Amino acid sequence: MSRVARLGAFIVMTLAVLGAGVFVIGSKEYLFRSTYQLKAQFDNVAGLAEGADVQVGGVHSGTVTGIALPRKPGDKITVFINLAKSTHEIIKKDSVASIQTEGLLGNQYVAISFGSAGQAEVKDGEIIQSEPPLVMADLLKKTSSILDGSQMAIQNAALATAHLNSVSAKIDSGQGTVGALVNDKELYSNLEQTTSTLHATMLQAQTGVTDFQENMEALKHNFLLSGYFKKRGYEDSADLAANSIGGLPKEMPEKEFTFTARQLFDGRDSAKMKDQKTLKASGDFLAHNDFGFAVVVVSTGMDGDTQKDLVLTEARAMVVREYLVENFGFDDSQLKTLGLGKQAGANPETDWGSIRILIFPEGTQIPTASLAPAGSPSTTDADRPTGVTAAATQKP
Repeated sequence: MSRVARLGAFIVMTLAVLGAGVFVIGSKEYLFRSTYQLKAQFDNVAGLAEGADVQVGGVHSGTVTGIALPRKPGDKITVFINLAKSTHEIIKKDSVASIQTEGLLGNQYVAISFGSAGQAEVKDGEIIQSEPPLVMADLLKKTSSILDGSQMAIQNAALATAHLNSVSAKIDSGQGTVGALVNDKELYSNLEQTTSTLHATMLQAQTGVTDFQENMEALKHNFLLSGYFKKRGYEDSADLAANSIGGLPKEMPEKEFTFTARQLFDGRDSAKMKDQKTLKASGDFLAHNDFGFAVVVVSTGMDGDTQKDLVLTEARAMVVREYLVENFGFDDSQLKTLGLGKQAGANPETDWGSIRILIFPEGTQIPTASLAPAGSPSTTDADRPTGVTAAATQKP
């Protein structure tokens, strides 16, 4: 091959690589797709930069195309967002934009929540609602304050313990009697001071614990710790009955999806999901079809503790419902849960129970919520299955 031919081939290959690069970058930035623009306003964007990712339901769906500072003090920063046309049907007037962080020290991105069914669609160029981002410096300052208060309480407790040890040593050595204790003004004064110090220390420690619990409740919902509590299935045992019903209607369902617990969950006594993609067909049906309401019905086999299996089925039903609600766009008030506990028919060696999603036609009346039978044992932490322990509390 001649030098000219080799040079020509090199130029053609270089142009092909450049063209492919332009196409890949342009596709990521939605340069070759139909898009529309929305705006969101924040007091502080927490380091968000132009070109940052925009996610809708955790899926890359757009790009931050610009960030404009306010024209005068007191106004907000405006973030310009380009979104794929495919998101126009799920982003509504009540959708909320928030600035999130990928992990602890990752890049910032904009997350937009699904809108509610029945809400009007947003228009091109419209400003949507927003919520302030979590500022790391504020979080660290609050945590430092908690630690300082705890350290002071520990020091005071140590001082009070030293006073008590001193008094105990005198009693153990046989110095004085109960009468001497009453009549010895100096010893009585020291003991009174010790008691006052201990009382003040206990009050301070109680205040510190209360503040710590309040701050832990706030921390549960930020990006640092949300994953930790999410893995445990729910924040409070009351969540299990939040969307439950008393039973199934007499009408036949128009559609049914059936799964085994072994397909969806990672253990016989666990409500932690391992293969959510198995639910995609049922989620797509709920999102794209009209229906009256649907019920996630869960049962286990006859092997195991009756009360624990009842709680397990309620927790599994709640976890399946939360996944469908968070990942598919439909009215979440139409999806209910029903934990049946033990049901005959399952083989304990090959199956851990069943999950059925029953979809009823429009006009079907939803049964009322169930009540615990009289004399039934209350649900305690010991009764809850692995993976659904109540936290003292994961879209991500």
